[in-house]
Amino acid sequence: MRAEFPPFRLGKVLATSFTATLTERRGDPVEHIPVPHRLLDWLAVSGLAVDTATPAQLALARELRESIHAAATAAALQETLPASAVQIINECSARGRAAAVLTADGKRRWQLNPGSRLEDALGVIAADAIEIVSGERDGSLALCASPTCQAAFFDTSRSRTRRWCEMNTCGNRMKKARFNANRLRGPDRGVGRVDG
Repeated sequence: MRAEFPPFRLGKVLATSFTATLTERRGDPVEHIPVPHRLLDWLAVSGLAVDTATPAQLALARELRESIHAAATAAALQETLPASAVQIINECSARGRAAAVLTADGKRRWQLNPGSRLEDALGVIAADAIEIVSGERDGSLALCASPTCQAAFFDTSRSRTRRWCEMNTCGNRMKKARFNANRLRGPDRGVGRVDG
């Protein structure tokens, strides 16, 4: 991978990991796939390697990404799914050609064939989005509690009360901000202080 780009935020859920190729959506957005070869890098580390990507295919990938984010956000908020997002996700899913294969440890994995096109990889991502937005997978969609992030993520915690898309980024940033704010208030203003 090329060092001049920000690192990817790779999660365990393909569709929401793909939406994380644009971070800080409510702050100063950070684009992690600004050029076609960077999209190829993300697909490769996500197990969906293809050989080429054109600027038009990058635009299609970003359109799918934003459609997944819109649908996942609506699902997390229990709102009606945007019709245009549903249409794009369905079109990408139908356009892709990939096979679901069973691994030796009993897991399902998507497999692209040699010579697969970028649209085939996008079809896998769209199919994964359909599975999580429709509620077929055990877990629930939620939005990151960071006011600058607001990323949609798939919460598989037992209690379904996870607050951050990633603890190592948004969670730590918010905890550090809270710590610094408490420190600025000084020891006399601390919560739970008991005078003796």
